[in-house]
Amino acid sequence: MSTPLPPFPKRQEPTDEAVLMELAPQGDAPQLRADAARNRARLLEAATRLVEERGVANVTMEAVACAASVGKGTVFRRFGDRTGLLMALLDHTEQRFQTGFISGPPPLGPGASPAERLHAFGCAVLRQTSDQLDLYLAAEPDAGRRFSSAPYRVRLMHVAMLLRQAVPAADTELLAQTLMGYLEPALINHLSRQRGMSLARLESGWHDLVNRSTCSV
Repeated sequence: MSTPLPPFPKRQEPTDEAVLMELAPQGDAPQLRADAARNRARLLEAATRLVEERGVANVTMEAVACAASVGKGTVFRRFGDRTGLLMALLDHTEQRFQTGFISGPPPLGPGASPAERLHAFGCAVLRQTSDQLDLYLAAEPDAGRRFSSAPYRVRLMHVAMLLRQAVPAADTELLAQTLMGYLEPALINHLSRQRGMSLARLESGWHDLVNRSTCSV
């Protein structure tokens, strides 16, 4: 069952949702026993090696179990499914990125104008996704979970918060969803690999989209 999106704060009361969210499945409690934490680390190390040696497409729950010398059921209990495993591989990168836009230096973090932060945010997402595109594509949740996954919700709420500050009269919830659509891994894959567009062109397109979305009418 998908988790409903948290309600958006009122437009008249823009607040920065400065909260880091865990990407691991709900069943993976933050405080693991020492042996469970070691097993989880061993599984992730095995999965990382498989990604490097075989590519993301060939990383299965069975292959990770074999590489880590554990039963397949152990991998499923720890990560839920293949998407959960791949999201766990992305966890460190995503947590670091969240820290950057929540409390890092400007223009990505606080201290710059809302529009400047939107410009920086989109470019950072484009670069990060391009660098690990295969992993992001493989970890993409199914349609029922895509818009309720933890990383998507954090990014959406951040973009909506900046839009509320930049264009308070707009329907910022819908506008935020529109901007987030530009940053979807599947679209980045299509534009960069299938259409041959450069990262510089994608960043320029993001700047244009933000400018048009935040300009005063």
